[in-house]
Amino acid sequence: MSASSTWLSVIGIGEDGVSGLGDAAKRLIADAEFVFGGKRHLALAGSLIKGEARAWPSPFDTAMRDIVSLRGKKVCVLASGDPFLHGVGVTLARHVPVDEMIVIPAPSAFSLAASRLGWALQDVETVSLHGHAIDLIRPLLQPGRRVLALTSDGDGPATAAALLAGLGFGDSRLTVLEALGGPDERIRTTTASGFALEKINPLNVLALELESDREARILPLIAGRADDLFEHDGQITKREVRAMTLAALAPRRGELLWDIGAGSGSISIEWMLADPAMRAVAIEENAERAARIRRNASAFGVPGFQVVEGAAPAALAGLPMPDAVFIGGGGTDGGVMDAAISALPSGGRLVANAVTLEMEGLLLARHAELGGDLVRIAISRETAIGSMSGWRPAMPVTQWSWVKP
Repeated sequence: MSASSTWLSVIGIGEDGVSGLGDAAKRLIADAEFVFGGKRHLALAGSLIKGEARAWPSPFDTAMRDIVSLRGKKVCVLASGDPFLHGVGVTLARHVPVDEMIVIPAPSAFSLAASRLGWALQDVETVSLHGHAIDLIRPLLQPGRRVLALTSDGDGPATAAALLAGLGFGDSRLTVLEALGGPDERIRTTTASGFALEKINPLNVLALELESDREARILPLIAGRADDLFEHDGQITKREVRAMTLAALAPRRGELLWDIGAGSGSISIEWMLADPAMRAVAIEENAERAARIRRNASAFGVPGFQVVEGAAPAALAGLPMPDAVFIGGGGTDGGVMDAAISALPSGGRLVANAVTLEMEGLLLARHAELGGDLVRIAISRETAIGSMSGWRPAMPVTQWSWVKP
């Protein structure tokens, strides 16, 4: 069999086992010389397997070496539900061309859950918490929203309930759907604050109907979120300037930002909140601030955010190429600007803010040398003046933005 022939079948299987499979799927499993899957999958399909059954190794080999080494033989991989929805099919496709595969999906856990609840799946937010931090759910917490979440184990629903209750979503309705599609299927409903369910099947989907109280921590959907949502020591790009800075950085899906001198991490955190595919690296010399950035990242539900402790430009060595760079702060750059410009690819964006005359002078010089846009941002806030009120100006910010030719 040539490498271009289909030799690998990927079969989605549900908790109903063999009875839920079509004839084509049954035939592919029975004809396979090697069948891979989790122990549960192999047991569910056990009556069909005639070849060598191989359980996934621990730790899981994301390079799929065992499977790739069998190219040309009849190999079958068993997966839960839809292999290409948070499943092993995604990993396989990184190593095996799709034209060498036959894929037969089963209904996903999300599809089964929506059918049990009568929810329109296209109107529901879905998230996989399997093997991921529970904080991923935080950006989804909006009153009136419905969410379906895959959890990692039987403790997952209780952990999520505690998080919701602590964030002011205690009145939210929680439905735990266990072992969907199988003989042990069970569906139970409670609230986040009243959660007391026990002996939850490790295979479960958590359905959330979100309700908030007046003090709930709700993350606005647009850049320029309130400063007091962030933990900071005063070293933070204020919300109005932050919104303008994010607009100048112009995030595009999947891009990587370097946030140099990150302070509280507010710029890079809001960058990541623009889309789940966004990536960011915060470079911060101060260890206490770096720890604070990590806490903010968890509190905003972007736990994959990378923090590098160290002083730029030395700390930039070895980092992946950025699509955009933000430089904030009030001092001189000590070669940081040159390093950032050098690291950017053609079309990459750089935005730098200055609040000191020294840093402003550097930006003026760069603008004269390279062009780009130069903006002065001046914000005033109402404040009490005796028994009356007036405007108190904040320190003006000079912003230089530039696109590398």
